Amino acid sequence: MTAESKHFIGIDVGTGSARAGVFTANGQMLASAKRSIAIFHEAGGIVEQSGNDIWQSVCAAVKDAVAASHLDPLSIGGIGVDATCSLVVVGKGGEPLPVGPSEDPERNIIVWMDHRAVEEAKRITQLGPDVLRYVGGTISPEMQTPKLLWLKESRPAVFRDAAHFFDLADYLTWRASGNLARSSCTVTCKWTYLAHEKRWDESYFAAIGLSELSQDGFARIGTTVVPPGTRIGGLTAQAAAEMGLPAGTPVAAGLIDAHAGGVGSVGAMGQPLDTMAYVFGTSSCTMTTTAEPAFVPGVWGPYFDAMLPGLWLNEGGQSAAGAAIDRLVDLHTAKGEAIKKATDAGLSLLTYLSREAVYLGGTASEAIRIAEGVHVVPEFLGNRAPFADPDARAIVAGLGMDQSGRSLVSLYVAGLSGIGYGLRQILEVQAQHGAPVRRIVISGGAGQDDLVRQLLADISGLPVIVTEAEEPVLLGSAILGAMAAGHYATMQHAMSAMTRAKQSFEPAGGDIAALHGRRFVTFEALQRAAKPHR
Repeated sequence: MTAESKHFIGIDVGTGSARAGVFTANGQMLASAKRSIAIFHEAGGIVEQSGNDIWQSVCAAVKDAVAASHLDPLSIGGIGVDATCSLVVVGKGGEPLPVGPSEDPERNIIVWMDHRAVEEAKRITQLGPDVLRYVGGTISPEMQTPKLLWLKESRPAVFRDAAHFFDLADYLTWRASGNLARSSCTVTCKWTYLAHEKRWDESYFAAIGLSELSQDGFARIGTTVVPPGTRIGGLTAQAAAEMGLPAGTPVAAGLIDAHAGGVGSVGAMGQPLDTMAYVFGTSSCTMTTTAEPAFVPGVWGPYFDAMLPGLWLNEGGQSAAGAAIDRLVDLHTAKGEAIKKATDAGLSLLTYLSREAVYLGGTASEAIRIAEGVHVVPEFLGNRAPFADPDARAIVAGLGMDQSGRSLVSLYVAGLSGIGYGLRQILEVQAQHGAPVRRIVISGGAGQDDLVRQLLADISGLPVIVTEAEEPVLLGSAILGAMAAGHYATMQHAMSAMTRAKQSFEPAGGDIAALHGRRFVTFEALQRAAKPHR
């Protein structure tokens, strides 16, 4: 690397695409690129991907982004990676192993949203091991130990032959650097690693039926665990050739994608404490940083060293958020006509619906009145927090025979407000258990909509802050790259230098707050009414 190596690459692997962004040392994004990734759905809650496919898309996106930036690749000082918390399984030579009934070894990833391990998760929770104190008391089928238990019981040969089980971000940093080090973010949040004690709990794995993992000192799931942003090595010659970058370019320990959004946004407030990072994309994720551990029922954590070094993290959210809104809109017969109008106006469907809601309501806050009488509990994929209930399902109440475009807008606004009421439940339970919040910093694709921002502010009663960065998740990963390059001494220094606040959406209060209060009561009543009948 040269003294001029002051540009950094952030890589973000979401559910449907791999993206790369090139950033300056002050957080300005010079260029970005995106490549789609394959996803396979099957009955029984099975959702799979391919590690090789994702890696190829990552490399192509990096090449495209660097080319679009018009920078000399020698100016790239470091690389950071974030990814969904999906489980990757590889054999002794690094070859992919099939994780499902397709028997296709290229399909070696159990995607985060895959719910094949619901029963295994319930069994683990019923055992009540001590480590569950650090996941809100209930383990989720989205976490890795229930999935590993499913793999052992349902595909024993694959479980036996696996040399390594990775969280996706750790798999990508291994592909890039050859280093097997795991990030304290991934293994603490999704694998039950006790970062505050720097150890795996051997008794937990024995109790749930995964004692094999401890027999080799946990080598298959990680013996070296380091904080996000730690330099774990440099690009191997092969990875460098595939990315079009110099061999040896520093590679940082990574983050889960939502946590990268937190890193790329909460620093804009200067002080991350009392600030919730809310990442609103396909799913939603809430992250609240505290100086001392806060044990919140139904909210994951407290996790130490999981996002910001030396601090604790509570993590909530929902498995389906943006995806829930898409699903809801798909149900309405007026969708086709709305798509045509959106296309004619040069807008996406949801942006068009938001514009219509503001037009019909008069303002973004008043748009909630368009949803009068319509209520949505958007739990299409269960309730992640604060109820840790994967069996919960969506509820739509108050629809009549109206099939007009206005009716579609009403349903859309009701769905968005349902997302907000779920957030309000998380805020309330956190406040009751030592993790109160004074402000929300929003990121994610769905979080770029002004109607969404204002609704969330009105429902939560808290200001919703927008940062300057158009891509906070990519920026969060680039911050890791800057740390790996040694450009900043600490995560806090990097965040302060590379993130800035842009706009604040203030809660409306008054009649609007009262209206949301009444709708929130109905929301919770619908949740309670549905549960006994499942």
